[in-house]
Amino acid sequence: MELGALYVYLGVTIAVLFSGFGSAYGVGTAGKVSAGVVTEDPKKFGQTLILTALPGTQGIYGFVIGMLMVFKLTAAAGPIPIETGLQFLVAGVPIGLVGCLSAILQGKVAAAGVGIVAKRPEEASKGIVYAGLVETYAILAFIISFFLLNAITI
Repeated sequence: MELGALYVYLGVTIAVLFSGFGSAYGVGTAGKVSAGVVTEDPKKFGQTLILTALPGTQGIYGFVIGMLMVFKLTAAAGPIPIETGLQFLVAGVPIGLVGCLSAILQGKVAAAGVGIVAKRPEEASKGIVYAGLVETYAILAFIISFFLLNAITI
């Protein structure tokens, strides 16, 4: 395997692995708290499910960037130059790193939102808004990774 293609695969790995790890951690954090609330009041499952699922979106963003990289790689005719491979690597970093951190933090905010659902279920939307604010930075990182990836010519 040539070095350029290896860098592409590293970019894919960073985008998918880190954002996926963060999402798994964030969903796990919110899920633990949600399970406790639902144990006490099963009717709150729907509200807690939304908050638990929110940190999972960063993993989706990283997966989309990773798949776009793979599609672009498979469309290439011939070997990938090292410089181009490094561009792919750099394109995977924003969503990989920001996706990881924002998913972990969003899981903590979502867990606090589940606390709102436990005590004041009519105020659940406030917890969702708080968790959604963290999502903003994952979306910005996704957009930057997307633009960086689309700027690469093979």
